[in-house]
Amino acid sequence: MYFIFRCDCGRVLYSKEGVATRKCVCGKSLKVKERRIFKKVESAEEASQTVQKMQEEIYGASVFKKANEIPKKRF
Repeated sequence: MYFIFRCDCGRVLYSKEGVATRKCVCGKSLKVKERRIFKKVESAEEASQTVQKMQEEIYGASVFKKANEIPKKRF
């Protein structure tokens, strides 16, 4: 089982059941037991997809462009 929760910085994270702490990309170490659990899912793949979906709902969809689609800056 995997738990879905948020860091104080706003990022959505997941952790496997039984893990005591999880470190966010912002650098903060979080105690999983002290966090509000938003969802519980069975697999790591499902946890990853759930985190991605929640991040998109919060911050909007991220779109990556191919190198040939990025306009070149002229100085």
